[in-house]
Amino acid sequence: MKSNRRQFIKKSALAAAGIGMVSGYPVKGLFRDETGFKISLAEWSLHRAIFAGTISNLDFPVMAARDFGIFGVEYVSSFFEGTGSQYLAELNQKAKDNAVENVLIMIDNEGNLGDLYKPSRIQAVERHYRWIDAAHTLGCHSIRVNARGEGSETEVADAAVDGLGRLSEYGEQAGINVIVENHGGYSSDGKWISGVISRVGKKNCGTLPDFGNFWIGDGKE
Repeated sequence: MKSNRRQFIKKSALAAAGIGMVSGYPVKGLFRDETGFKISLAEWSLHRAIFAGTISNLDFPVMAARDFGIFGVEYVSSFFEGTGSQYLAELNQKAKDNAVENVLIMIDNEGNLGDLYKPSRIQAVERHYRWIDAAHTLGCHSIRVNARGEGSETEVADAAVDGLGRLSEYGEQAGINVIVENHGGYSSDGKWISGVISRVGKKNCGTLPDFGNFWIGDGKE
């Protein structure tokens, strides 16, 4: 019994790596290891080396395959040196040469999709457009976004529903999912974020859960 429980926990942890949820089911594009579970590597795992200048975003898919034997990658927007066609073509070629599939891009620092001030919220939505375009060019299935804003739970929820809804509409045209991480603030409250996603009501809008980043009881992570 203990052995079975250990196996279940081990496999569940592996299955959680890199898994996004859209409309309640796992999105495509993850990768199988010897356990039979699909996994992909998040670029943030190498953030210290990237910040130190030891490696670049263009090195990431090469290292994922060569050093870790993982053939699916999740990029971080702040590590890109641009989103121009030439840069994306080079990144695509690096991935192709190493049999790596580009899974998603994690987007940060492009404004608050739950901003209560509508003009700022719409500006944030529009600043995410280039990342949907980049994800489409790279063959990703999703971008990961944040649902942040300043105000009461209800106010930010209302604003986030609007912001995510607008962004998801743009994503639909490119065949890109918009998935929200519980990444601090109200989004780390599982009930709050699930309510927001339900209200958006779009098949391409879902969540990418970080299971160590939910609020527990007293509102602390």
